[in-house]
Amino acid sequence: MNKIIFRCLLSVLLLTTIHSASNAQISVNINIGTQPVWGPVGYDRADYYYLPDVESYYSVSSHQFIYLSNGRWIYASALPARYSNYDLYSGYKVVVNRPRPYLNFNQDRVQYSKFKGHNGKQQIIRDTRDVRYKQRGNSHGMPPGQAKKMENHGGDRGNGNQHNNGPGNDRGNQHGPGNNGDKGRGPGNDGDKGHGRGDDGDKGRGRKD
Repeated sequence: MNKIIFRCLLSVLLLTTIHSASNAQISVNINIGTQPVWGPVGYDRADYYYLPDVESYYSVSSHQFIYLSNGRWIYASALPARYSNYDLYSGYKVVVNRPRPYLNFNQDRVQYSKFKGHNGKQQIIRDTRDVRYKQRGNSHGMPPGQAKKMENHGGDRGNGNQHNNGPGNDRGNQHGPGNNGDKGRGPGNDGDKGHGRGDDGDKGRGRKD
């Protein structure tokens, strides 16, 4: 009798453990709550966005843009001055779920070039009625640095002359950790120089600006 009770308890414990592990895995794979309000609708998980119009990336988890400057990949809370006219809300975004997406930049640039200029042709989280997206994103719907730049220009355009010392500040050089251990360093304008280091110690490289 005791053996039967013990086996029943063991079975219940095992089922509870499996259920908890499954829920934890689902939580890891779903990040709707951290996606920005200018992101595209329809993705339970989005690690990065590729932005064809500016040939750059955006890290959803670290709230940072990843762009090329002088052959280096820079992590920053705002896009550089040369992209000051880019509209995050209307620009097309491609969801990319792989680490260090810039390592595949040449292929992404060719494959997704067809989406350049597709302004307003993609539904974004801000405009959806899906209850899963309610109360999501910060008040500006974008990283603090980019939002501040646009505020200073009265709305939808930023002049790109503000620089960030970590997310949300408007001075000095950009020094901020990237996602997956990446590090970006550079003032955040057209003349920036930076070094992107991958989680394996690799340095991200790409074409010259």
